[in-house]
Amino acid sequence: MAAVIEGFQERDIYTVSRLNREVKWLLADSFPRLWIEGEISNLSQPSSGHWYFTLKDNEAQVRCAMFRRQNRILDFTPENGMQVMVRAQVGLYESRGEFQLIVETMEEAGDGALRRAFEALKKRLEAEGLFSSKVKRPIPPWPERIGIVTSPTGAAIRDVLTVLKRRFPALEIVIYPCKVQGGEAKLEIVRAIEQANQHQHCDVLILTRGGGSLEDLWPFNEEIVARAIRASDIPVVTGIGHEIDFTIADFSADLRAPTPSAAAEAVSPDVMALWQRLSTLDARLQNWMGHQLKQAQRQFLWLEQRLMRLHPARLLAEKMQRLDDLEARMKRAQAAVIQSQCQRLGTRMARLNRHHPSTRLDQATASVIQWTSRLNQAIAHRIETGKMRLAEMGRTLEAVSPLATLDRGYAIVTNQKKKVITQSHQVQSGDEIGIRLAQGRLKCEVKEVHHD
Repeated sequence: MAAVIEGFQERDIYTVSRLNREVKWLLADSFPRLWIEGEISNLSQPSSGHWYFTLKDNEAQVRCAMFRRQNRILDFTPENGMQVMVRAQVGLYESRGEFQLIVETMEEAGDGALRRAFEALKKRLEAEGLFSSKVKRPIPPWPERIGIVTSPTGAAIRDVLTVLKRRFPALEIVIYPCKVQGGEAKLEIVRAIEQANQHQHCDVLILTRGGGSLEDLWPFNEEIVARAIRASDIPVVTGIGHEIDFTIADFSADLRAPTPSAAAEAVSPDVMALWQRLSTLDARLQNWMGHQLKQAQRQFLWLEQRLMRLHPARLLAEKMQRLDDLEARMKRAQAAVIQSQCQRLGTRMARLNRHHPSTRLDQATASVIQWTSRLNQAIAHRIETGKMRLAEMGRTLEAVSPLATLDRGYAIVTNQKKKVITQSHQVQSGDEIGIRLAQGRLKCEVKEVHHD
């Protein structure tokens, strides 16, 4: 209310409500809608659906209000301590005269926003099958050359090279340098992977870097990096950050290792374990060879004994012994026949002497002479037959004897392994052969081979 007092100018006196209202309009007209980043605290969510909270940084704070019609469209729920960015109108709460922001929209800031982007991309690529175990390539157990995609000045490359040198010093290493942090890192990582595939020098690739914040590791959460890993013809192993760090590249890779050192161990054979394995196999081979040698020795002895039993000289000796036995039996039979005839002759002579008839004596004499002649013929025939059989058996034995074959001008030809050669294709020009003759042996070299 304006009042006029004598001696004084008219005063324009504001009420509190008028002051707050005009300040509110002044603020609204002076500031456009602003994007403001800060940390949420003192969050209140009454039954009305409106949200009231304080937005603060290290040095100041401001009260905020976000009404139900705006907060209903958010796809996340704010919490105390969450870092956010809000688009708000600067204003004043008239009833209490408090400076405040009327929030129209809200987004997560810092790691929160990145984490949401990470989860969204992971869900989309997983739905495409980019992370399926069916598309992952096996890691070669014995690589000859390993490619490393990383920064050449970081700690990760030193850890990887140290592990590879310790586990298998003979491995060849090819480094494909690239940035692993910052806005250009994703493109350089993709170019390094493509370059490795163009060269085709490596059996497996290690994509690695040391630890860091989610923002530091973000190049490995880019979609183009994930697709470059899957498009690679060379298997890719990731060792990014620490054991608790997971990136989109880890899910896309053929194998994820928790650290750079673990990635190096995953792709490299352990030379000490290999040496122990070789020692074990060598011992097993020695045992197996000893067992086989003993079996071969037993078989050799058995064959040697069998050869001795079936040797032609042994068989010939047995036949000769049998021939001698038959000859002795024949002589005993002849002697028995002669003795029997002599006994019969003596009997007849006794009977003749007892009767003295000259005719019967002459007849008896003639008969004796006749029987003696027949007897001598029979004995000669038996002797001749025995000799013929004996000669025939001797010829038979000589016919089956290898030595007799050699006497006829034949020879036995063997190779260096003492195996008999019967066909020309069993030898080649320049081979050494052995020739056994009836008397002595020859060692010869094959000059020409004819197969006709």
